[in-house]
Amino acid sequence: MRAGVLGIVNCLALVTVYTSDVTAQRDPLTPAFAQQVRPWSTPRTPDGVPDLQGVWMNNTVTPFERPTELAGRELLTDDELAMLKQRAARLFDGSGDTAPGDELFLALLANPEEHKTARGTGDYNLAWQKEDLVFDRRTSQIFDPPDGRLPSLTQEGQQRLAVTAQRRQQPVVPENLAPLSRCISHGGPRIGFLHARNNSYYQIVQAHGVVVILAEMIHEARMIPTDGRPHLSPAIRAWTGDSRGRWENGTLIIETTNFSPEINFYGAGEHLRLTERLTRIDNDTIQYEVTVDDPATWTRPWKAMVPWKRSDKTIYEFACHEENRALKGIL
Repeated sequence: MRAGVLGIVNCLALVTVYTSDVTAQRDPLTPAFAQQVRPWSTPRTPDGVPDLQGVWMNNTVTPFERPTELAGRELLTDDELAMLKQRAARLFDGSGDTAPGDELFLALLANPEEHKTARGTGDYNLAWQKEDLVFDRRTSQIFDPPDGRLPSLTQEGQQRLAVTAQRRQQPVVPENLAPLSRCISHGGPRIGFLHARNNSYYQIVQAHGVVVILAEMIHEARMIPTDGRPHLSPAIRAWTGDSRGRWENGTLIIETTNFSPEINFYGAGEHLRLTERLTRIDNDTIQYEVTVDDPATWTRPWKAMVPWKRSDKTIYEFACHEENRALKGIL
């Protein structure tokens, strides 16, 4: 799998050229995404579209949902941000458990002597989070709804969540073991704000009429046509859906539909529609925004944003359960 994906990536690689066009960039640190004053020349591919190629990391400390302690507040003060950075420096000097997702931000708010989770994390300690953290003043990645929280679930969404919770209480057998546990697939779209700081790297490669986004986690590569072709038939379903891209004013817009009914994405179902927007706002930052719409799951659409930062590191193979030999131990 690794050789095949990397072979595709290498074959699609293009030499970057730069044009003299000047575009305004949006500030990724403000909820309103106000236009910045200083201009920046956008790098372009030989096709003339914005160049997003390279390795990018999503290591934002900003929580996905706004903590109740910060209800009604979109931004931290400069002093509060400095305090969180100081706490992070101290916390990472210990040997506590790793803090995935919002757990890290909540730990910084609580300021324990050493971070420990209720269930423990085995060999995943804070050494995995010792560097490359990205701080900004926002109090949530979700910016719509304005309260920074996920919308309410519909009745169907609540029922689906209850069924999922019931399945987790059942004995572990091959038939109900999730694709993620078997390292086959993430079981749904692994988009920009999921599982930050744990296998949080992406590699983007572009060629004429196509963009490839390779996620470090589970080594899944999304091949996204940008040549105007239509979506696949609704009868064809996939874990990561069917994606189609287009360029608008320096932004790559990706529309994804045709998800499997069994996807694992915050309780969403097969009616899920994702609209992703990737905008390179400076040499070292891609602003990643997503609109999530599933009227069968949530009472309204919601939006989130994270900054992806350029990295000079290499994405290595996600070696996990090779040939599923670990399945015997799990069972």
